[in-house]
This record gives sequence, C-alpha cells and structure tokens, in this order.
Amino acid sequence: MIYRDDITNLREDIVNKEGQKIIVKGALGRSRFFEKEAVIEKAYPNLFVVKYNQEEGNATYSYTDVLTRTIDLQVFDGENYASIIPPKVEEPKKIRLDVDGTTPGIQENL
Repeated sequence: MIYRDDITNLREDIVNKEGQKIIVKGALGRSRFFEKEAVIEKAYPNLFVVKYNQEEGNATYSYTDVLTRTIDLQVFDGENYASIIPPKVEEPKKIRLDVDGTTPGIQENL
C-alpha cells in the first residue's frame, strides 16, 4: 500500500535531484522494455518531467509510477547509478495457528 508520506518523501528526493542524470527503465507491453538516459528537468506537486536527448524530447511521470514500480529511476551519483527507491523486500508469511496452538493441516504423532 502506498501512503501519503511515501509520495511526499519521493517528491522531496526528486526535487533535490533536479538536473541530475538518470536512467529510466520501464515496460512498453508484451515483453518489450525500454531503458533511456535522461535528466530530471522539473518536479511539480503531482508529477515530474524528465528530458531525454534532443530527438526524443520530454516525458512526464507521476510519483506513483515510481512507487508502484511501473518505471524504475536510477540516479547517477558521480561514479555509478543507484535506484531512487530501494528494492522491494518480501516479508515472510505469517503462519496461522489453530486455537490449540498447532499448525492447521499438520498432524502430530503423539
């Protein structure tokens, strides 16, 4: 679930990185992907603008595009590229216990 604080924090990160070189990765559908170099041009309250090279022009993305991983932004820090949001961490699944404290579907030999 995406919370308002997540969007606010991402917006602040992108505002602080205006003018920096990035790589934008995303899907075009049907197993087609793109990866392009760009620069963060301007950040607005609901979206941000990236400028590709002269032939390709500009593109706008929303902050939820990044948080839902529709696109991946990797920012150049001077030496290499790093993702603007950390990779998704899978939480371990919780094991449901029956009222007597045993795991459902597992019989113990007593």
